[in-house]
Amino acid sequence: MLKRILSTCLLWAIVLACLWYFGATGAVWLVGLIAVLTLREFYVMIARTGVDPFDRLGMLLAAAITVGPLYLKAPADASVWLAVAVIAFSVRILGEREPHNRVETLAWSLFGLLYIPYMLHFIVRIILMDAPHPRTGLVLGVWLIAVSKFCDVGALLSGMAFGRHRMAPQISPKKTWEGFAGGLLTSALIGAGIAWLGRNYVPAGFTPWLAAAIAVPVAAIAAVSDLVESIIKRRAEMKDSGTTIPGIGGMFDLTDSLILAAPLAYVVFDLLGP
Repeated sequence: MLKRILSTCLLWAIVLACLWYFGATGAVWLVGLIAVLTLREFYVMIARTGVDPFDRLGMLLAAAITVGPLYLKAPADASVWLAVAVIAFSVRILGEREPHNRVETLAWSLFGLLYIPYMLHFIVRIILMDAPHPRTGLVLGVWLIAVSKFCDVGALLSGMAFGRHRMAPQISPKKTWEGFAGGLLTSALIGAGIAWLGRNYVPAGFTPWLAAAIAVPVAAIAAVSDLVESIIKRRAEMKDSGTTIPGIGGMFDLTDSLILAAPLAYVVFDLLGP
């Protein structure tokens, strides 16, 4: 537990320092790095199931998908990179994989790109929002990350204190409905607090009450995202996706809850407008 707390504090210090000193550009490159490392761990897990994904090309495309919006203003730039991936992977499976696993290689290589960098690139879209203030996107990005990750913290503490009813015993035996409820409450409080502290930067309609209300479905889908990663880890027969972060595990263990939460938050913020 101590390692987990220390790692969490260090990670938040890195994120906030990056935002403070490098602004949106640094934040986007940080998301890109995280997406590439997460995809790498995903491909390693898939390789343990007997499939040989196109990992190096996949990671290169992951960087393009996540960092691209910073330099390419066309709305479809991420989709274009996915199309490039479909073409490149389809050509490569003709001669680089054995007949018995060509379909699986194509499917898992593409799914990895879609599920991780494409979904995480919505964080980049949020960061690049610059209305009504140039730092609006940075504040909303912090809001998303805090709401998603503190749901894990709240669920862990609530589950340890009050957990009785298992939420998904065949997927993640330690998760409970009481912990889930505690996680949602924690996220709502964190969401309201950040909206209040950043009231000069967020859209006018994003009041603490609305922020708390929006935090609940965002945190709920973040919990689902966490369970999806647990399913993938079980398929690969791994407890953690890696050992990069002491007390937490791998990069995938860090980003799992953000993967489904990012596009949902982006849609909500886009609807709010300036």
